[in-house]
Amino acid sequence: MGTWRGLRMAFVLGSLFMILLIIVYWDDVGGFNLYPLQEPKHESPHSLATPGPSHSTTSTSRAQTSSPSTVPTTAPSTTRAPEETGGAAEEHTEEERKDETREDEEKDDREQEARRQRILDVCSGKDAVEFPGRTRAFEQIPNRELDHLIVDDTHQIIYCYVPKVACTNWKRVMVVLSQSLISPSSGKPYTDPEAVPPDIVHNSSLHLTFAKFWRHYGSLSRHLMALKLQHYTKFLFVRDPFVRLISAFRNKFGRPNEDFYKQFGSVMLRRFGNVSGSLPETAAEAFAAGIKPTFQQFITYLLDPETERESIFNEHWRQVFVSHSSVYRLCHPCQVKYDFVGRLETLETDAEHLLKLLEVDHLLRFPSGARNRTAASWERDWFAQIPIEMRRELYRLYEPDFELFGYPKPDSTLHQ
Repeated sequence: MGTWRGLRMAFVLGSLFMILLIIVYWDDVGGFNLYPLQEPKHESPHSLATPGPSHSTTSTSRAQTSSPSTVPTTAPSTTRAPEETGGAAEEHTEEERKDETREDEEKDDREQEARRQRILDVCSGKDAVEFPGRTRAFEQIPNRELDHLIVDDTHQIIYCYVPKVACTNWKRVMVVLSQSLISPSSGKPYTDPEAVPPDIVHNSSLHLTFAKFWRHYGSLSRHLMALKLQHYTKFLFVRDPFVRLISAFRNKFGRPNEDFYKQFGSVMLRRFGNVSGSLPETAAEAFAAGIKPTFQQFITYLLDPETERESIFNEHWRQVFVSHSSVYRLCHPCQVKYDFVGRLETLETDAEHLLKLLEVDHLLRFPSGARNRTAASWERDWFAQIPIEMRRELYRLYEPDFELFGYPKPDSTLHQ
């Protein structure tokens, strides 16, 4: 019995010894390793993500010692593999892009701060530009003068639109955000601003404006306006005032427009056009006969005191602020503290910045359709036939707009 136990013990010990020999043998030739591979500590994080050699440096050395004829599979080198170099370069480029984006955003933020501060300075009287209504309270503004302030409660946005300043596309954006228009093709609200028909978007029934609050909320309307002005993000877009006038004239009187011909064009022609006899009844007939208002007649009409007495300025050339006590207000920048003031001259970058600020850039993109083609460089040619004194009088009419929104005084237009 004692001999049998001794044989069993010898067998067990022999088996263990053979297993250990096998382990040592395979470990030496690199076919088996009990320890996980570790990258050298001096390697960068980028190389950790790149597949490395199949053996550690220690294992390779051991293989060379035990078998001199074995050729190492990986030679020591300080040169990175091509994929490592490419990965590092791509990540470096990505970091550069992020840095550039961050710098651009910081620049945009500084520009917005400067634009807002300028409005505050002009409204507080620091720039010595006086205009009626500068110091009045928001509560003193009649409801009818608040119809350009469009409200989107879903995203807590207020947009004041100024005609001839990309307002068609911004209204399309507001329609998509508020889901106020159903697409006839899908039966669902539009999700792409560019798909919203531009001729429909100006229908006032599509937009909830402050002017409609009284009808919806009654005596609570002013209280609700105050709350929304305090908590919502408010924005508007502006443009060089003289260039905006040129754009309005080209759009409304440079081609037949029946409504504008009957309401304004015929009045300009009768009053300042020296037209003998009766005028054509339609814009199409007038244009066919070569009878249409000139830009000088348009400017003369704007400056005529009779124009102010008989009717308020049309929104397409109405001042964004208020120049006369009876001039219709648009956006009331001295009463509404806008969070974002965009410019048509920097529309693309401002639009991109604003959509991020509103946190809706993942929902839509600003329409990339054709921009208004009226350029600032045209100003001198358009005003060449306007007498100097009329130009200066026109500037006085729009001077607060120039000052509020940081547009330089057009000295070349006013003195040549």
